[in-house]
Amino acid sequence: MIEVDGLCKWFHGAGSDKFRAVDDVRFVVKPGEVLGLLGPNGAGKTTTLRMLCTVLKPSAGTARVAGYDIVTQAGQVRHNIGFLSANTGVYDRMTAREMVAYYGRLHGLEGDPLDRRLDELFATLQMNDFRDRRGGQLSTGMRQKVSIARALVHNPPVLIFDEPTAGLDILVQRAVLNQVSLLRESGKSILFSTHIVREVEKVCDRVAIVAHGRVIDCGTLAELSDRHGERDVEELFFKLVDTPA
Repeated sequence: MIEVDGLCKWFHGAGSDKFRAVDDVRFVVKPGEVLGLLGPNGAGKTTTLRMLCTVLKPSAGTARVAGYDIVTQAGQVRHNIGFLSANTGVYDRMTAREMVAYYGRLHGLEGDPLDRRLDELFATLQMNDFRDRRGGQLSTGMRQKVSIARALVHNPPVLIFDEPTAGLDILVQRAVLNQVSLLRESGKSILFSTHIVREVEKVCDRVAIVAHGRVIDCGTLAELSDRHGERDVEELFFKLVDTPA
């Protein structure tokens, strides 16, 4: 579960000026739910995710991931999340299996438990055909599957996806979105950041519309449509993000 309460992040500019990248953000992601963060580039989505992953410290507010505070219990937070973005970060000289095994060992898996987990993941993600191929020889789709396996190897209860389909071809995009749906069915809490309306319609149970560093509104697509009198999701999105800061 993810609980975010009044989260803020500001950066200091020239003199005493402060730029608020994230401003009083609040939301909850329950087990077995996908919450979409839908907003344009520069809306504050990635900064929010970096705070939840403990890469950045918040300027104000609190957040708990899997029951752990992102500031005072950062180590436990990192152990309970899996992170995926469009940047695969796969090492060219390591095989697919070596890469996923390496991250498994970082999370304390060894011996037979690690081997069983690798076998399970490689079968589920249909990776056995290239499990022993080096990263430099993998296609973009294969590399993204390695990234997914790496994020899942320690079976975390919380998953954070930062625009994971950006720059991918349509077949790989479809595979990633299908995997998100399967993970939801297994009870994971999933935060899915995107600027693509179609992805929200396909995989998200609820959506938080983000602009100017703030959550403009949050709910199911049906709830948002009713509140704002707009049935077309794309038009609804444009209507909300065009609201002055």
